[in-house]
Amino acid sequence: MVHYGHSNQLRQARAMGDYLIVGVHTDEEIAKHKGPPVFTQEERYKMVQAIKWVDEIAPGAPYVTTLETLDKYNCDFCVHGDDITLTIDGKDTYEEVKTAGRYRECKRTQGVSTTDLVGRMLLMTKAHHSNIDEDLDYRKHTDNFGKGPKGHSPWTGVSQFLQTSQKIIQFASGKEPQPGDTIIYVAGAFDLFHIGHVDFLEKVHQLAERPYIIAGLHFDQEVNRYKGKNYPIMNIHERTLSVLACRYVSEVVIGAPYAVTADLLDHFKEPKRRGIFQLVDSGSNLTTDLIVQRIIKNRLEFEARNQKKEAKELAVLEAMKRLEEGKH
Repeated sequence: MVHYGHSNQLRQARAMGDYLIVGVHTDEEIAKHKGPPVFTQEERYKMVQAIKWVDEIAPGAPYVTTLETLDKYNCDFCVHGDDITLTIDGKDTYEEVKTAGRYRECKRTQGVSTTDLVGRMLLMTKAHHSNIDEDLDYRKHTDNFGKGPKGHSPWTGVSQFLQTSQKIIQFASGKEPQPGDTIIYVAGAFDLFHIGHVDFLEKVHQLAERPYIIAGLHFDQEVNRYKGKNYPIMNIHERTLSVLACRYVSEVVIGAPYAVTADLLDHFKEPKRRGIFQLVDSGSNLTTDLIVQRIIKNRLEFEARNQKKEAKELAVLEAMKRLEEGKH
């Protein structure tokens, strides 16, 4: 998947240098090392390209990052999160670049992982919504989802995301609309931010020479009212960061009204009704529903993927512990 945890990693990586190239694996490589990909490689290439801290993508990047890869793209160093990535046979995929001193690390975003999001889609509970007390049943199920029989890896397990003002500031553009900008308002759930959203926002962005796009996000309860089931899969805090990370968006309204009112438009100095409502076809047929269907179809494979991934990570943790003990 591509989620705001990845965006946050890319934001940190971009701050370490001047130009960020992001290697994106093929479906084949992911299926071999991790399990079935949720988004196709074409979808992932476009999604990553739409993240505002990315200067360029390297499609079909090898799963194991070598010095040859870094030299090919003329990179000084590579960056990864502080979780482990292992090959199919349990080796550290960054060993070679670490040894050569061309590896940097950034902090993993607490409270989100592909495993957790997949778990929410499969469990159909609402415990992840922003105003609902966590129910123990959800905790129990999600724990089983990311956990093998032997306990639980800090990298693949499930944890709850906590929003902070600092996170929002780091993701926000900080830009005010300037004279001559065309202010465009779009609203929706923007749940599990995906290629359909990216295609739509890109088209909206092309409507003006100097677009200033404000995205209104509905609160969880509002989305649940019109979408039902356990939607939204991502709560309002997570959806805020997902949309802010997109290069086409300038500002986000956190908890926008379902009905677009004159007050709202005046607040953003928009001359609406004014005959300025436009329908934009994203040209994409992907919806949040379809993503959930993909997950359900691959459910057994995903569960196997998470348990295998966790078992590998636990084995590494054990080995690290033994090394530490051996030193004392």
